[in-house]
Parts: sequence; structure tokens; C-alpha cells
Amino acid sequence: MTKPGYYDFLEFNSPLSSARADSIARSLVRRAPETVVDLGCGWGELLLSIVAAGPGSRGIGVDSDERLIARASNNARVRGLSDRVEFRVGDLVDASDPVDVVVCIGADHAFGSQAEALRQLRPRVGPGGRLLFGSGFWERPPTEEQAATIGMTPASLTGLEGLVEMSVASGFRPLGIQTANRDEWDAFESGFLADWEEWLVDNA
Repeated sequence: MTKPGYYDFLEFNSPLSSARADSIARSLVRRAPETVVDLGCGWGELLLSIVAAGPGSRGIGVDSDERLIARASNNARVRGLSDRVEFRVGDLVDASDPVDVVVCIGADHAFGSQAEALRQLRPRVGPGGRLLFGSGFWERPPTEEQAATIGMTPASLTGLEGLVEMSVASGFRPLGIQTANRDEWDAFESGFLADWEEWLVDNA
């Protein structure tokens, strides 16, 4: 019996459209960064888009999932970027030298909290560099019961304004703030479990 796929229905492991990813990539390479590091890179789609948009850029992707890193390395080969992008299995919290661009989307939990992630990411961004930080926030404060349905409490996250204030307190200045739209969330939530749903259809 075959096994379910592994995120086969997702382009990104986050609520992110191709159009938004391309726009983000163009904005991050505007200052011609030499090195881009993606912590929690998954299968590397966003990092590859950024490096492809900046011909002089070199990328390093780090993730703890060996299967995703193998997929990322294959994606780099297919797109002809193996000479400029390196993918590693590793611990996200390991210290690294400052670079021009740091990407951390949906991986702040590896540092323990959003505040701790921002604190530890600050010295990894070189002078004049950029941090692309993607994380969660409450659109509306939930009740205890509502938060518990996703294994959280109301204190687990702040609102968007609280997340912005947290980044400023960590030494960053926001250059742009974006939130995923409903279409992006629908595509992500549908694709996230689609491997299992397809497997169940084929293996009733």
C-alpha cells in the first residue's frame, strides 16, 4: 500500500501566494544582498525565488526535516540554482554570522516564543540588512475555549500591533507589514491535508 504524500499539494508551507512571494522576493533583492539565510526553509521555494530574483545573491536554507531538505535540494537542481543555494539539515537556533537578509516564516516556535525569536534574530541581520519575519497574531482576541481548539491560550499571541511593537523593541524598524488574505489561507488549509484526503480516497 502506498503512503500519503508529503506536502505535495502546497507550493509554500504557509499561507502565501505565488504573486505575493514574487513581490516579496523583488523587494528583498532591491539592495543587492550577497547572502540570504532562510531559517525553517522547508522545501526552499521562497528562498529559491529570492535568489532567482537577485542574480548576485547566494542562499542558505536550514531546516530540521531531512525529507524537506532533500526536496529543496532537488528543487534547486531543477531550477539551475544549485551553485548558488545550499540546503542544510540543522538546528535553527544555532548562532550564525550576520548576513544581508534573514528569512524566518512560521519557525519562531523553534526559538521558544516570538519575542525570543526576534531577540535572537537581531544579531544575525547585518548592518543595513533585512529580516522577513512571518508569524501569527490574533485578528480578534479569542476566548479561552476558542484558543484551546488550536492548543493555545489567549495569551499565546498578541494582535498585529503587539507583534509590530515586539519587533521594534527587539531593535527592528518595520519597512512593510502584510497579512495573508482569505484566498491564501483557504489554499493553505486545503492543501495542508490534501495528501491524506487523496490517500483516503484511494485506500478506502
